[in-house]
This record gives sequence, structure tokens and C-alpha cells, in this order.
Amino acid sequence: MSEFFTELSNIYYNETFQVILKLVLITVLAGIIGYERENSSKPAGLRTHILVGISSVLVMICGIEIAATYGTNDPSRMPAQLLSGIGFIGAGTILSNGFKVRGLTTASGLLAITCIGLAVGSGLYIYAIIATGIVYIILRYSYLVNSNLEHLVDFKFKVFTEAPKDILEELNNLFVKYEVNISKLKIVDDDNASDSDFGYILYECKVLNTTFNKNQFITELAKINKVKQIKEI
Repeated sequence: MSEFFTELSNIYYNETFQVILKLVLITVLAGIIGYERENSSKPAGLRTHILVGISSVLVMICGIEIAATYGTNDPSRMPAQLLSGIGFIGAGTILSNGFKVRGLTTASGLLAITCIGLAVGSGLYIYAIIATGIVYIILRYSYLVNSNLEHLVDFKFKVFTEAPKDILEELNNLFVKYEVNISKLKIVDDDNASDSDFGYILYECKVLNTTFNKNQFITELAKINKVKQIKEI
């Protein structure tokens, strides 16, 4: 029996087996995160995450081997360059959505997969598995908390009307009802309005109510008499 375990130990610590194990493990771990992103219709999906994960493992392996072969004491030089380069891929997932800042979570997920791949390449399997579980839980279930936090943000919109000053009191009553704090107010009459036949009121607001429903607020805002159009900026 002892010979059997000795043989298993020899196989496990065999250099070729370790490389194969690392590549298979990162494929599974990166696939879990990539599947979640693809299932959520994000720019970087299953294949992207797996390829980034495999690349990071190979870079870490090469860094360790080069350090051992050529007698250098710093195997982290190649991984450091990888972390810099992954920023270009992350930027692509952000800029692909136009001028709106979206894709930050997916870009962060790619960075996380890179770090997990480096951990796998270093032989820190347990840490990599735990990190993958944490990242998956954050990506999959953080919306339960984030849906409330998203209400605590600033937003800006224009209310187009024939008589901006006549509806100010009614508008302010609606802001009080929904606990919306007005940060900035600008009134432009129809003579000075350049983007509409009507004047408009420009609002910059901060939502203070965690149960705030923007769609319901806009719908009620549109029902006010003399309001012709509402445009969120």
C-alpha cells in the first residue's frame, strides 16, 4: 500500500503532470466565471476568460522556469508585465459600450481571473479555488445589495415645458414626495432654448430614498400639466 501512495506521490509531483493539472484547473475555474459573464450577456464571456486564465498560468510557469534555469531571484517579472497588459483587454470591455461607463465589472473579472491564473501557476490551488468561489458569488448575487445602492446616485434631466416657472411648485412637491434632493436648478425659457421649441428646467438631483423607483418617478413627472417632454442626460 505504501508503494502505491509513493507512486501516486511521484506522479503528482511530476513536472509534466503539474503543468497539465494547472492548465485543466484554470480551464475549469475560468470557465465558471466566464460562463456567468456570458450568461449575463457581457462582452467577455466563456472563451475570453478561459484564454486569459490559461495565458496567466503559462506566464507564471515560464517566469518560475526562467528564474530557475538562469539563476535569477525574481520569477515575478513576467507576471508583472501580464498584469499591465491585461488592462488593454479590460479597457476594450469598457469602451465597447460607447460613452457610458459600463463593463467595469467584467474588466475587473478579467483581472481577477488573471490573478487566479497566477495563483494556479504558482501551485496555490486551494487559494485559487476559494478566490474563484468568492468572485462567482460576487458576480452572481451582488445585485441583491447593489439594486438598493444604485438608488443613492446623482442623476440629471431636463423637463421641457411651455411655462417653466409656472410648474416649479408642483415639481418641487414631487421631489419632496420621492425624497429627491435638488443639487442644481437651471431655468431656460423658450426664447433661449436651443434644443427644443419649449423652454426647460435643468435638474441635477441626488436620490436620498433607498426605495426610489426612477421609472415611477419619471412617469408621475410626465403627468404634470404643461410638461411636454422629459430628457435624462
